[in-house]
Amino acid sequence: MRNTILSVLLLITILFGVLVYFIPQLGTIILLAISSILTIIAIFDSLQTKHSLLRSFPLVARLRWLFEDEREKIQQYFIEDNLNGTPINREKRSLVYQRSKLQKETIPFGTQHNVYAKGYEFVKHSLFPKDHHQIKGEKVVFGSDKCAQKYTSSIINISAMSFGSLSKNAIMALNQGAKMDGFAHNTGEGGISPYHLQGGDLIFQVGTGYFGAGKSVDGKRVFDDAIFKQNAIRPEVKMIEIKFSQGAKPGHGGILPAKKNTPEIAAIRKVTVGTQVDSPPSHSAFSNYQEMITFIQKVRDLSEGKPVGIKLCVGNNQEIEDMIKAFAEANNYPDFIAVDGGEGGTGAAPLEFTNYIGTPLIDGLVFINKLLMQYKLKEQVKIIASGKAIDAFDIVKYLALGADAIGMARSFMLSLGCIQARECNLDTCPVGVATQDEDLVEALVVEKKNVRVKNYHSKTVAAVKEMVAAMGLDSIATLKANQIFRRKKENEVVSLEEVYYSK
Repeated sequence: MRNTILSVLLLITILFGVLVYFIPQLGTIILLAISSILTIIAIFDSLQTKHSLLRSFPLVARLRWLFEDEREKIQQYFIEDNLNGTPINREKRSLVYQRSKLQKETIPFGTQHNVYAKGYEFVKHSLFPKDHHQIKGEKVVFGSDKCAQKYTSSIINISAMSFGSLSKNAIMALNQGAKMDGFAHNTGEGGISPYHLQGGDLIFQVGTGYFGAGKSVDGKRVFDDAIFKQNAIRPEVKMIEIKFSQGAKPGHGGILPAKKNTPEIAAIRKVTVGTQVDSPPSHSAFSNYQEMITFIQKVRDLSEGKPVGIKLCVGNNQEIEDMIKAFAEANNYPDFIAVDGGEGGTGAAPLEFTNYIGTPLIDGLVFINKLLMQYKLKEQVKIIASGKAIDAFDIVKYLALGADAIGMARSFMLSLGCIQARECNLDTCPVGVATQDEDLVEALVVEKKNVRVKNYHSKTVAAVKEMVAAMGLDSIATLKANQIFRRKKENEVVSLEEVYYSK
């Protein structure tokens, strides 16, 4: 697209130049001047490294900036306001962009939220707020008594997104940003690519397709001890995550669209290039709770004692309770459970699975937390919550409801410059985040975007500490459900403890 735009502008400029030579009237000279200026601007746009969209669509993308500058008027009268955009509204998207670029993030003239509407949530501040610089609890230690190599992580980490789903430049920028600010980067189920190995801490995800952890045998994907161990013992790998299901399509298995399955990705995953890659819906390495426990311990041993967790979107409640009960009875359990929300995420998914299958995050998070407390495993098994967390309030709420850490995917995509074009499954992402189109990928300049990833993380952690300090607490780890409030109806406010834990 970039080359097409530049070629058209150059041709127009040359045409006007020829016309001026043969027909030197004033109007033709003016047109030549205009076309020359536009061409120069387009060339500048294609060479600059600050804005991915301008690099991909020189000059044309400036129309978006024009509308962006006037967005308040246009939105207010014609399109959407700051709060009703989906799946992530403009207010929250803008916050990510501002934090990533270290721009002003304060707002004037009061909240746009209806604070008397049913469902409005908030925290209450203290008469004696703390100094936010002294707030503790921004780190969490992963590793049960079964684990030999415990890992200290940030409370905010990058959730699972594979190379294939995202571009190589996006993966590099994420990993480098994670290294800069000392937090973890989940590989997603696509395996460990060279672009993950930029020095940032990795959570190596093992999905049902066993990419980077297995091979194909008679058309079936199977776990392979040697292949897994080769990746698991890498020094960059700090934890292992066995994926049972994901919020975008629980019970379905991952999908890599054929257009995104490049020769490089096919080589990493050991699949046929140019074909759609559908991961199996379930693991072939185990088929019941006892085999699952044996497999978790096997993975822990092969990784030389690193923390091993499971990722799932909560489904059948009885099955989940039976699993937790089996962990307790065997006195062997994962080091963490990553709870994904059924409301979906970054992955390509069938509409019915995204919209109608799987337990939403908060319900799933609370259910898992209750079970871990019931079976006396809460001190051993950490919880990672993943589901559209964007700002400090989202994080404070999830931590108060039982999470120990937060996994964030779409918010980190936004920090890379994602504009929520919702073309992740089409290989046409205009800013080079979720595509394998080389021209579009080139628009994402790693050396610029890695800093934005780092900035977003550090500024959001700081915002969490400020919020906790305003509540009068000394540590993020002391957040409880009775400190978050929801308007039940116009004249009634209840705590989330009453909503979720008093039943």
